[in-house]
Amino acid sequence: MSRIGNNPVAIPEGVTVEVKDSVVTVKGKLGELTQDFSGVSINVEEGEVKVTRSSDSKDQKSKHGLYRSLVLNMVNGVSKGWTKELELVGVGYRASNQGQKLDLALGFSHNIVIDLAPEVKVETISEKGKNPIVKLTSYDKQLVGQIAAKIRSFRKPEPYKGKGIKFVGEILRRKAGKSA
Repeated sequence: MSRIGNNPVAIPEGVTVEVKDSVVTVKGKLGELTQDFSGVSINVEEGEVKVTRSSDSKDQKSKHGLYRSLVLNMVNGVSKGWTKELELVGVGYRASNQGQKLDLALGFSHNIVIDLAPEVKVETISEKGKNPIVKLTSYDKQLVGQIAAKIRSFRKPEPYKGKGIKFVGEILRRKAGKSA
């Protein structure tokens, strides 16, 4: 029995959820998201979205909780939005942005320039004495996570000094250096 799948998703004010054929469409003040689904049925009633399954097969049980979580993420995204923050740790590591272009100086011979999707808002914060921070904001949780993971993959944090790109609040496992 799926504990997550059985919980209904509350629809806040200003958000509309429509189910047509096998596509869920969620509209809100920040944008519009769609998601295909199969193996479960999604119903909208009395300000709630309920996901139900027709049998207890392993496939349907796994999709039950998955689609409920996806609908919840869509509803939260179009009403509040999602934010990921990345911190650049290292001497000379810098970040700047001009519109939707993110320019990263990560110790390579050339800077890395990334063109971001128009749905994602980027902001770079550089304060003296602190590590630069790249802040990504959007209504699509999957897109923000994918772009954040792509940026992090350019220079993953290394375990000895912790240099690299890490998520704000991420705890790294540090190793001891060679003993003298």
